Amino acid sequence: MLAKTSGTPGKTQLINHFLIDETWYLVDLPGYGYAKTSRLRRKQWDNVIEKYLLKRTSLMSIFLLVDSRLSLQENDHKVISWLGEKQLHFSIVLTKTDKLTANQLASNFEALKKALRPDWEELPPFILSSSAKGIGKDEILAFIEKTNQLFNP
Repeated sequence: MLAKTSGTPGKTQLINHFLIDETWYLVDLPGYGYAKTSRLRRKQWDNVIEKYLLKRTSLMSIFLLVDSRLSLQENDHKVISWLGEKQLHFSIVLTKTDKLTANQLASNFEALKKALRPDWEELPPFILSSSAKGIGKDEILAFIEKTNQLFNP
């Protein structure tokens, strides 16, 4: 299966469902960060996303994509805290790891964990990824397979 992607943030404006192996769905939601759109439109997206995440009874897990090149952004911190408060199962996928040196990545990763530790007894799981180099792909697929086995033993 192929899905069209864009290099411009904010292009996903709908809830997109992708049927995988005729057995489960991967769902792409609009982002909450930077997008060239009005505040009203972003607020509408927030409401749709919140309702979807809280009311979707078959939701097994959430992958929250966070740019590894940046320090923890206020929006990311808010969403991570909200997911924890609502006790939704999620993993943080650090994206674009190929754009950093090993030292930069290690430093940014440690800073992210340090910023989250005051609010968490146990940090959520992290997956380091790069779509360009396939980094993290096997970990993500293994996580999905393990999660799907919990849903359909």
